[in-house]
Amino acid sequence: MSKDPLLQPYQLKHLTLRNRIMTTSHEPAYPEDGMPKARYAAYHAERAKAGVALTMTAGSAAVSKDSPPVFNNILAYKDEVVPWIRSLTDQVHEHGAAVMIQLTHLGRRTGWNKGDWLPSVSSSRHREPAHRAFPKLAEDWDIARIISDFADAAERMKDGGMDGIELQVYGHLMDQFWSPLTNDLDGPYGGQTLESRMKFPMDVLQAVRDRVGEKFIVGLRYTADEAQKGGITPQEGLEISKRLAGSGMVDFLNVIRGRIHTDPAMTDVIPVQGMKSAPHLDFAGEVKKATGMPTFHAARIPDVATARHAVAAGLLDMVGMTRAHMADPHVVKKIIEGREDEIRPCVGATYCLDRIYQAGDALCIHNAATGRELSMPHEIAPAKASKKIVIVGAGPAGLEAARVAAERGHHVTVFEAAAEPGGQVRLTARNPRRAEMIGIIDWRMAQCAARDVEFRFSTWAEAADVTALNPDVVIVATGGLPNTELFETRGEASHVVSAWDIISGDVKPAANVLIYDESGDHPGLMAAEIAANSGARVEVMTPDRTFAPDIMAMNLVPYMRALQDKDVTFTVTRRLLEVARSGNKLTASIGTDYSGHVYEAGYDQVVLNYGTLPLDDLYFDLKEQSSNRGEIEQGAIIAGRPQKILCNPQGQFQLFRIGDAVSARNTHAAVYDALRLMKDI
Repeated sequence: MSKDPLLQPYQLKHLTLRNRIMTTSHEPAYPEDGMPKARYAAYHAERAKAGVALTMTAGSAAVSKDSPPVFNNILAYKDEVVPWIRSLTDQVHEHGAAVMIQLTHLGRRTGWNKGDWLPSVSSSRHREPAHRAFPKLAEDWDIARIISDFADAAERMKDGGMDGIELQVYGHLMDQFWSPLTNDLDGPYGGQTLESRMKFPMDVLQAVRDRVGEKFIVGLRYTADEAQKGGITPQEGLEISKRLAGSGMVDFLNVIRGRIHTDPAMTDVIPVQGMKSAPHLDFAGEVKKATGMPTFHAARIPDVATARHAVAAGLLDMVGMTRAHMADPHVVKKIIEGREDEIRPCVGATYCLDRIYQAGDALCIHNAATGRELSMPHEIAPAKASKKIVIVGAGPAGLEAARVAAERGHHVTVFEAAAEPGGQVRLTARNPRRAEMIGIIDWRMAQCAARDVEFRFSTWAEAADVTALNPDVVIVATGGLPNTELFETRGEASHVVSAWDIISGDVKPAANVLIYDESGDHPGLMAAEIAANSGARVEVMTPDRTFAPDIMAMNLVPYMRALQDKDVTFTVTRRLLEVARSGNKLTASIGTDYSGHVYEAGYDQVVLNYGTLPLDDLYFDLKEQSSNRGEIEQGAIIAGRPQKILCNPQGQFQLFRIGDAVSARNTHAAVYDALRLMKDI
């Protein structure tokens, strides 16, 4: 028996959990037609197979028709969900893990123009800023109907074989009732006293318990401190916790601290990179101490050491490592096997959640197999025969290609022009808040070192250098260089510098700076932050109707906190047309896509962020010597089949280019390019 605190079993009512690690409820937005079909089940089964004790599905499953899905939620109000739940639970149980599901009514945290176009309903008259729908104030018959809907949904989950359910009471309808900030009702459910504010959640809990019986596990994930003036205080939160414990109807408490009604508030609940790890862990421990209840918690617990401390110190009974399991679903397996140093790190990029909140599906920034378990492997199978693989470029695309090729058993040589690996990720990590991004590179370098990948740094590879190694396969992952052209000008813009120049420190910010952001991704605001911190007056300008759209909700928050107290302005729907020098100043000609309006403005420095152009000379130098002339069969790459194009039989090797050497995209795209190509070579 292991003495590791994380590997000790835990008895939750009648259920024995095999260790202390769980994934908390989250909606990866994988349902199809509101149902958790094959992709959804495969995602959770992968984590169960690798040893997690409890996987909490959905974030959250909707119990009512007037709680339409805004994150592609599971529709728990439909009877047809039961067989899909049964299939999911069977697959998780097959691997020895427990599985539960989170149920909710979103209340005002949704929109009226989705689903069946019913008005959103809440205990508040005010809309939630994040979702913008003005709700209907709940009537008595709404409340009675929704209570019944919760009970119906709970029964469906029990019929589907779930080990239990978790009721969602933070930010959603039940929390809207019990928070003094969001209860505008009169009468028995009104906001006058804690007892009246708690009546709706307690009535739901009673109805659920009456329906599913005493043996079925029922818990709550709830905010015990709203961390906002006028909201639930820590003292009131502890009182709520004690009342839940004393009700006899609750089997576990899953503790949250904060609110999620705005992007900044949600980012404090679910911190991103550069923010404190485990910021609410000690408070969760206070709840456990005050109630004696089985206590769960998750909020940026990305590493095994912190998780182990949480359990060893008696702060938690079950520790949630949800984003960590999106980065590496085999966390528990690697702990058991003594391979903690091989765990792929969660770097806190929160690409996963930001995609969900922008109506996408959850993807990990540097594990392209997450969410693609049906087609992409988390563990790489060996190849039937070893080949010589030459890779040019040691950014995320090149390093992922090298890692996968080496795990396949191939002999791998990597050329890199710089003295260090990392490409644009290393540039990104120069920002102290984003320093964790270097984990993407460090993990791959460690994996490559363990498999004897040969690196040739500070080497600008020419075609002859590549062919001299007599390769079977050549991968061009040379990335790109900043695009300093203006839109459709067919020539480089005069007198501008790139965002890379500012981020790298090669160019110092001037006094009055225009950041012209055509791409809307991180380099623009990274450069703006550097310039603002230097004391410059900064204007961030975009031709789009919103600025920095590719940074998305939660990652935008730290930038705004860094910029809004400085001399920074944001200008939208303006297009930079031309830059001319006027003495020691620059004159920018600025127009708009919406009309013929043009004006001029003066700056000391114009910084352009317009993506990259492929650094592809080597690829074209090698193209005619390759057996496939660089061609990729799209049908095969999409389906995950090997590349078999042979259009030049005299060619000496297969040739492929990946990542930004093809076109400017992002880190996830670069890693995915490499994985789905190399897994079959």
